[in-house]
Amino acid sequence: MHSTDDLSIADYRALAEIRFQIRHFLHFSEQAAREEGLVPQQHQLLLALKGLPAGRKATISELAERLQLRHHSTVELIDRGLIKRLRDEADQRRVLIHLTSQGEQVLRSLSLLHRHELQLAGPAFVRALAALLADDTDTADVSQDGTNGLQKHAEE
Repeated sequence: MHSTDDLSIADYRALAEIRFQIRHFLHFSEQAAREEGLVPQQHQLLLALKGLPAGRKATISELAERLQLRHHSTVELIDRGLIKRLRDEADQRRVLIHLTSQGEQVLRSLSLLHRHELQLAGPAFVRALAALLADDTDTADVSQDGTNGLQKHAEE
């Protein structure tokens, strides 16, 4: 891999492509959340809650950390519905966060859409990342056919 002071035009192209692929996916994700009647951060909260690593407790502090939000911002997202608060049976001082059945349904719908989008657009992202991580990015090609995979997907 190139050092930080040695960048080729292929490095810049790979970095730009990765940034484009990430932004494209985030735009898709934001639009999908809005179509379900959520703000994008609500969707992120639902996913962070359902996808917590094993052994982690779903507290406001834990979710705030996972979302990289302040505690009070996380509370505001929780107070918008789809989530319920329950006292921890082991420690009554602690409040645990759970999805409601409606929250589960909304998250499942959005997650199916996101998985499908990643199945379509993921290979272009992987190619861009591989080009950047390749030992010789001068010979690495961002896309197999010189076009952007997401642009092809959008045209289909």
